[in-house]
Amino acid sequence: MEIRFEKREVLKEKPTGALGFGKYETDYMFVMDYDDGKWHDARIVPYGPIEFDPASMVLHYAQETFEGMKAYKAKDGRVLLFRPEMNARRFINSNKRLSMPIIEEKDFIQAVEELVRVEKDWIPTGEGESLYIRPYMFATEKAIGVHPANSYKFIVICSPVGAYYPEGVNPVKIYVEDEYVRATVGGTGFTKCGGNYAGSLAAQVKAEELGYTQVLWLDGVHRKYVEEVGSMNVMFEVDNTIITAPTDGTVLPGVTRDSILHILRDWGYKVEEKHFAIDDLMKAGHDGSLQEAWGTGTAAVISPIGELYFKGDIVTINDFKTGELTQKIYDTLTGIQWGDLEDKYGWTYEVKVD
Repeated sequence: MEIRFEKREVLKEKPTGALGFGKYETDYMFVMDYDDGKWHDARIVPYGPIEFDPASMVLHYAQETFEGMKAYKAKDGRVLLFRPEMNARRFINSNKRLSMPIIEEKDFIQAVEELVRVEKDWIPTGEGESLYIRPYMFATEKAIGVHPANSYKFIVICSPVGAYYPEGVNPVKIYVEDEYVRATVGGTGFTKCGGNYAGSLAAQVKAEELGYTQVLWLDGVHRKYVEEVGSMNVMFEVDNTIITAPTDGTVLPGVTRDSILHILRDWGYKVEEKHFAIDDLMKAGHDGSLQEAWGTGTAAVISPIGELYFKGDIVTINDFKTGELTQKIYDTLTGIQWGDLEDKYGWTYEVKVD
């Protein structure tokens, strides 16, 4: 894929101090257009506003998908991506489900790699910091009428980030939602599309009003089985067994999730991907068999869960402390991602920079 580069006359001043998450944008963005059945005009241009018609179909029928990934600066100066092929494949599956054109795996990775190479000086080097990468696609066809659009934009933007949660790698409090649902079989729960997140906001507001950081969703049919947290997959250690919801159509197949399950199995842990009832989870919390719990995702990496709230019942996990296994997983995975530990799985992808 040939990528045109448009140089910015004046570069931005890079932020100093605490970065937060998603507060700053880098100098450039990747853009590519889709019309007449093909992608064209791949380019890296100065970051800035996008102009499109008020009747663009994304604004009316929500054809939009996205991904989340990171670039890391290793101590030896290497720039690393983490399993970018998995993001590319998930992006393909999301786009297929929303009747949007696909971007081939190699082109997706090239777009990300080229932008990261241009923005290499934006990759922060502080503890736990990285360059967050947001590839996304949306419908641009000017039309009022329900049908798949004929034109799209694919864009990649970047942001230097610190910890996703202000708590850092410390336990968070989770509210279990029993009124709204996030996904049902046959829907879009396995995709990364904006509509999934828009539909979750009402529950998020409820959780925050009660003092909780995130929402744990139950299945949409029985309102019984634990599925995932709003921005994370979720895992529980119960009687030395790791339990997590299966990715059978309603749960996002997380890259971090897959990596952690692989590591845990290598360590000899029994792992069960199964439907786990919330009543059984709360019971395990009260009788002490729930040893640790954590959320997993690209943005947060690992978030220990210290408290669950379900219909007025509250369970505290591991005395609201980060568990030994949770910390070990975090240290191992981030060690691989930042190039501090041997990558025996071949997960890291080096971006060659000058």
